[in-house]
Amino acid sequence: MKKIICVAGPTGSGKTSFAVALAKEYNGEIISADSMQIYKDMNIGTAKPDIDEMEGIPHHIMSIISPFEEFSVKDFVDLAKIKIDEILSKGKIPIVVGGTGLYINSLIDNVDFKESKGDEDLRKELLEISKEKGTEFLHNMLKEIDYDSYLRIHKNNVKRVIRAIEIYKTTGITMTEQIKMSKKIPSPYNTVYVGLNTDREIIYSRINKRVDNMIEKGLIEEVKKLYKSGLSLKYKSAQAIGYKEIIMYLEGNITKDEAIELIKKESRNYAKRQLTWFRKDERLKWIDISKYNTIKLQLDYFKNIYKEI
Repeated sequence: MKKIICVAGPTGSGKTSFAVALAKEYNGEIISADSMQIYKDMNIGTAKPDIDEMEGIPHHIMSIISPFEEFSVKDFVDLAKIKIDEILSKGKIPIVVGGTGLYINSLIDNVDFKESKGDEDLRKELLEISKEKGTEFLHNMLKEIDYDSYLRIHKNNVKRVIRAIEIYKTTGITMTEQIKMSKKIPSPYNTVYVGLNTDREIIYSRINKRVDNMIEKGLIEEVKKLYKSGLSLKYKSAQAIGYKEIIMYLEGNITKDEAIELIKKESRNYAKRQLTWFRKDERLKWIDISKYNTIKLQLDYFKNIYKEI
């Protein structure tokens, strides 16, 4: 089986620094499993590591598409598999790091996203419904037939919402059920799975400071530039925390201070959802970043858990 390392955890837990340390220790390269770091020109708000933070370690699946393009979990899995094989072929270890649980699980569980035969007429009909009655109405249609997909797919990702409804209408099986069935296919990966976390209040404090640092680094200016180039809330990328709120500020719907506080609140809520997701996975071994409060201590603890890599 193919050996890979996965590093997960809530936003603000220090995944990037730890993953870089692992890569240096084990001769690895990093694959980003972050659904927003895929976008070009969205750097500050997605906490994308800069050249210095990468410390010479190659990072993959980062800044690969325009904020105006679509990118699905299937796209991620297909690309990640290619990158894993490329890294392994060089005698290195792939290190998958990120907070998008659906990306990580779909990869390591070998979810098969085989596309069922489409229905072009139905697709056009659903698109018209979206235009006439709004994305929320279409999203609620999905809620009635596939609640898990409704929770998983954002209402503004119209293409994916339509696809989920189409799958059910044409096959009688929900997208969620298809994913569950596909997990019966054995995974080709021998995964070392570790997560970073600590007390909730400490994570929340780190998130608040992180948002303040993003503002200082120029988050508003970054979003303003994207907004002037045509980015609006109709795009999936603009739903990223930090971008959505600043766009609301730029459009005069909230004040600057309200936008900053909303970013902090949404980031804290997101961290809570991430932990709910990751804690369901019994394969994941946790490292308490308060107890092991330096990269060296975290690395030593990791090596103690996984003696043979």
